[in-house]
Amino acid sequence: MGLVLASKSATRIELLTRASIAFDVEGAGIDERDVEAPLLLSGADPATIASHLADAKALAVSRRRPGDLVLGADQTLGLGPELFVKADDRAGAEAQLARLAGRTHQLHAALSLAVDGSVVWRHLSSASLTVRPLSADSIGAYLDATGDAVLGSVGCYQLEGLGIRLFDRIEGDYFTILGLPMLPLLAELRARGLIDP
Repeated sequence: MGLVLASKSATRIELLTRASIAFDVEGAGIDERDVEAPLLLSGADPATIASHLADAKALAVSRRRPGDLVLGADQTLGLGPELFVKADDRAGAEAQLARLAGRTHQLHAALSLAVDGSVVWRHLSSASLTVRPLSADSIGAYLDATGDAVLGSVGCYQLEGLGIRLFDRIEGDYFTILGLPMLPLLAELRARGLIDP
C-alpha cells in the first residue's frame, strides 16, 4: 500500500517531503465551490466544510487508486460563521484584509485518509489568529510588497513570509496554520506501518 497525496499544494508536498515520507501526488480534480455550496445552504460552519472537502478529495483519488492510502487535506478560514475563500484580485485582497483587521479568525485544517473509496481516518484541528489593526495605507503597502502571491492563500497571507507582520497574536499548531497537521498524521502513518515507529 502506497501513500498518495490528493493535492498539488506546494506547501503540503514540501512538508511531507521534508519529513522523508514516500508518496505520490495526484490532484483530486474536484470543484471545491460545488462541494461547499450545499453545505453553506445548510448552515455548515467553516470547520465542517473543511472536513467535507478533505473527504471529497481523498475519495475522488481513492476511487482511481485502488489499494492505495489516499490523503485528502483542506483548510478553511472562518471569521465566526463566515467562510472566506481566496481573493480573485487586488481589490478582493484589500477587502479581505480590511475585514480581518483587528479581529480574530480561525484556520481549520482537515485531513482524511481513504482506501478503495472509503474514508478510514479523519482529523480536524484549528488555530486562532488575531490580525493587528490595519489602515488602508498599511494594507496597500503590504499588497505592494507581496504582489499577486497573496491571491494563492485564503486570507491573503502566508505566515512563513511577510504575512507574519500582519498579526498581533497566534494560538495553535504551526502545521495546522500551514494546512497539514503533521503530528496526528505521522502518528496515523506509524500506526499503519507506512513509516518507521
